[in-house]
Amino acid sequence: MEGNSKYKSLNYWNERYKEENHYEWFGEYEKFKKVIHQQLKQTDRILTLGCGNSRMSEEMYLDNFTNIVNTDYSPVLIEAMKLKHKHMDKMGWLVMDINNLEFDNESFDCVIEKGTLDALLVDEKDPWNMSEENTRKMDAILEKVSKILKDGGVFLSITFAQPHFRKPMYAQGKYNWSIELFTIGETFHYFVYVMKKGGKLNENDKYFYLRNKHVSYLEASRAELEENNPLNIHMD
Repeated sequence: MEGNSKYKSLNYWNERYKEENHYEWFGEYEKFKKVIHQQLKQTDRILTLGCGNSRMSEEMYLDNFTNIVNTDYSPVLIEAMKLKHKHMDKMGWLVMDINNLEFDNESFDCVIEKGTLDALLVDEKDPWNMSEENTRKMDAILEKVSKILKDGGVFLSITFAQPHFRKPMYAQGKYNWSIELFTIGETFHYFVYVMKKGGKLNENDKYFYLRNKHVSYLEASRAELEENNPLNIHMD
């Protein structure tokens, strides 16, 4: 399998996890610890999506965030992680695909993904114009994440995707959340998007969505664009 397309293959991950014990996408927990302490309580029920063989859940557990449910679609990985962390008995491990999350509505205080959505989007040729297939896929995932979050809960998305590419995906009113952005790193940046359920999108984020999705005047009235244009950018 050529290039980055392999990252969408379950067979690739199963084979990789047979040999690999640990790999950390976007850095260790310590990099993101400050944001997590700001956004979470140690009593929160936490879900990780596409946990992989990262040590992040283990390090969060040692930092007293112990009520964690880890999911990944690789059975090879989940069995290995169960065995490796059997002494951390408050933490769970489930084989589950992010495209088919089987949890009740309002069952988690926090949902975390660290590079999982990036892996699902590796085939995108033009980051400014996502394919219809991936647009539908991302929308279904985000709608489900919003549903399983409790009111006031947070979705933390850790990625290298810059705001002008990722915010249009997240900044939709139907998800019923606000967005806060944290930038991590000095020379090479990672981004932590914090979506809080029940919060309201600010006017800049609303306009970000409209502008970056190339909404035309046939699809959105001039009044809507003017209302959500805090920078007063000329649209003609």
